[in-house]
Amino acid sequence: MSHRSSHRVVVIADEGSNPFELGVATELFGLRRPELGRPWYDLTICTPRPDVRMHGGMFTLSGTAGLEAVDGADTVIAPNRPDPEIHPSPPVVEAIRRAAARGTRLVSFCTGAFTLAAAGVLDGRPAATHWRWAELFAARYPSVLLRPDVLFVDDGDVLTAAGSAAALDLGLHLIRRDHGAEVANSVSRRLVFAAHRDGGQRQFIERPVPAVRDTSLAPVLAWAQQHLDRPLTVADLAARAATSQATLHRRFQAELGTTPLAWLTAERVALACRLIERGELRLDTVAHASGLGTAANLRTQLRRRTDLTPTAYRRRFGSGEPVTP
Repeated sequence: MSHRSSHRVVVIADEGSNPFELGVATELFGLRRPELGRPWYDLTICTPRPDVRMHGGMFTLSGTAGLEAVDGADTVIAPNRPDPEIHPSPPVVEAIRRAAARGTRLVSFCTGAFTLAAAGVLDGRPAATHWRWAELFAARYPSVLLRPDVLFVDDGDVLTAAGSAAALDLGLHLIRRDHGAEVANSVSRRLVFAAHRDGGQRQFIERPVPAVRDTSLAPVLAWAQQHLDRPLTVADLAARAATSQATLHRRFQAELGTTPLAWLTAERVALACRLIERGELRLDTVAHASGLGTAANLRTQLRRRTDLTPTAYRRRFGSGEPVTP
């Protein structure tokens, strides 16, 4: 996305839509962020009728644009379906099909995947939806490659998030894609939300809550983030947390839904991205400062997590100068 002009995000709200997902879209893409010093998103909310009742009749949404707004969008966020048994309205489905035909980026939060699937835009593609509705989704749309245990799926021009809170994960991922890690981190700090939870992280499917939780991992995470340039190991993290490696693994899975090594690697890549964005040209320097070791490993990890080479990443998010070995 070019930083020279605003990216038009259109959110569709339909009868019975959840206000939470609408609020997430408004918070991430609708608020002005002058502190970032760059053009931001241009958000429009549209509905198929002049007045639409939100989920449970909590309130009625009015004064919105009509579905014609979809035809001028760069990104369209499909309406979720709190009751997936109810099919989306035909005008909404048709608007999404038109957007897909134009190559518009399509996004869904939670059960919004049902809306995209009803429009046929997920056929043969991977997608995520809430684990509670995964069985119904798979039965209704067998041609979709459902990934029932992830927070979100990025399939290029179509992105789908699992449960409601995963809308924040996917929204920040979109900001990271459009504006880079530094901006996404700034927005996440404003939200007081984790800057990055890996899209491959398993959803938090129903599990018993212990009567007494372990002490938060926050202190050891903060310590590790301050020492990413060191050759930290899982044993180092366990020693800092004053626990065994096996216990540390269990705590990471319970609190973060990932492993210590995966978290550490993701933090190193995020730091490498920030260094590239800030103008560091030497890959060896970036690799050393972020703890990734070598330029070759940096290239491998960056491509694995962003699908971009260091040169392409810098071209998109940095000053435009070439990255040098």
